[in-house]
Amino acid sequence: MKATEIRELTEAELQQKLHDATQELFNLRVQQSSGQLEKPSRMRELRRDIARIQTVMRQQALAKRSA
Repeated sequence: MKATEIRELTEAELQQKLHDATQELFNLRVQQSSGQLEKPSRMRELRRDIARIQTVMRQQALAKRSA
């Protein structure tokens, strides 16, 4: 997911995307610990998506506070 796509989402959608991504990351970690993980690169993608979402949420919060 690109940052431009994330910026177009509403606050509620961002919260939902963040929740879904963290849940999926948890599930992948469980799969990894049991040796069933098929695509390890997905974990890296999810961590980066989570960071992007959190960054955009923080930027929006700061923009609201300063406005």
